[in-house]
Amino acid sequence: MKPASVGRALRLGACTTVAMGMAAVGLGTAPAFAEEQQTDQLWIQNPYERTVTVAPEGGTGQYRDLPVGLYHDNSTFTVTDGRLTVDVSGLAGVAEVAWPENCVPSGSTAVCSVPEVPILMDGYEEQVRLKVRALPGTASGAQGKVTYEATAKGGPDGELVAPHNSFDTTVTVGSGPDLVLVQPDKLVGVRPGSSLTAPFAVTNTGNEPAQGFSVRMWATYGLEFATKYPQCAYTPTGGEGEAAPMTVVTCAFDTVIAPGVTVELPAPLKLDVADHALYELFGYSVEPGAGATDIQADDNSSSWPIEVVNTADFAVRGDTVRGKAGSKVTATLRFLNRGPAWVGHVGSGDPAAVVSFYVPKGTAATAVPDLCEPRTLEGGSLEERLGAPRYDCYLPLWVKQDSKTVLPFQLMINRVVPGVTGKVVAHPDWGPSFPFDPKPRNNTAQVVVNP
Repeated sequence: MKPASVGRALRLGACTTVAMGMAAVGLGTAPAFAEEQQTDQLWIQNPYERTVTVAPEGGTGQYRDLPVGLYHDNSTFTVTDGRLTVDVSGLAGVAEVAWPENCVPSGSTAVCSVPEVPILMDGYEEQVRLKVRALPGTASGAQGKVTYEATAKGGPDGELVAPHNSFDTTVTVGSGPDLVLVQPDKLVGVRPGSSLTAPFAVTNTGNEPAQGFSVRMWATYGLEFATKYPQCAYTPTGGEGEAAPMTVVTCAFDTVIAPGVTVELPAPLKLDVADHALYELFGYSVEPGAGATDIQADDNSSSWPIEVVNTADFAVRGDTVRGKAGSKVTATLRFLNRGPAWVGHVGSGDPAAVVSFYVPKGTAATAVPDLCEPRTLEGGSLEERLGAPRYDCYLPLWVKQDSKTVLPFQLMINRVVPGVTGKVVAHPDWGPSFPFDPKPRNNTAQVVVNP
């Protein structure tokens, strides 16, 4: 295991826990509201807890970042002049805070300026980075609390106020190793068949050495581990139901990571990009060895989203059925991914596609696939499962290349309308079309009754 430059040590303090395998993804557009229903709400984004290391005897403690930000809900409104009030009186005798330039302190509180307040759907933006450290002589296990309030200009009434007494961070003084992973940016423009070097560097920002460490890695179906380590076990998983196919790797290394030191894997980790790759994700996490507990676990995991230049031709097939009034017929709809890429929304968890079936007039659905939910023609929810005018069928979050999904609908012919048609449409859960689909015209088909 070779040491890396300590200057490459990682930025501390992601404000929320980064669940392994979660990528930064778009959450869709903000919902449209009728004019009389316009609402908005101001929120504070802050860590629930933060651990600082005990101060060494005769010295000062190490500052830890405590990032805080504001956001609001409704993109219809522009929200400005955010005022974040931070109260650190609850840290008395435990820890102290260093204020950034955009905060004006007064005693145990400070008012921090946030000129432009974003909506969360645009991606979280940290606007206030506090620094907190343990006071000399504070024992391990001591705790204190930071609380927050906020206001901003904008919204339907001209002013927004964050919910009162709802946001705080518990600061705990601790001692031990703190392993931190790099948080890489999304990689775009990758070509199928290429090879990538995965970012992997782990830094111990704690005050005690890590006596070895364990690693868990996983890569989605379009990535293959080209580098194999003898300290690791490789297991293919998923591929059924909602569980996307991937390879999971577990490792144990005996390298000691001293405080302030960054180490890498024994050799660069190479990932091969398959011909069927499209939206890929490499996830990884670390834990200190010898049964030690990491004193700040929310920076122990990371993920690397990889977008490959590829296409997946989604298509639907309708059906033609015949029957007399009062008879039941089965219209079999089909969804196909004609490739060459698989599609897996592993980061967002969105379905790979939604297939909407508009039931032909004069018929009624009397048996419906489990994947499908009843809807109004406009897409509103319905309680009664049978007899709806439309059904939205939610595919799993992944579909392999060259895969087919069959959706049989049993229809009662209430009255014969010669040549009447229903429509089948494949579309994303969010947005109007699939950005990777080179042939959008075959995303629509017909169900014809009694031609």
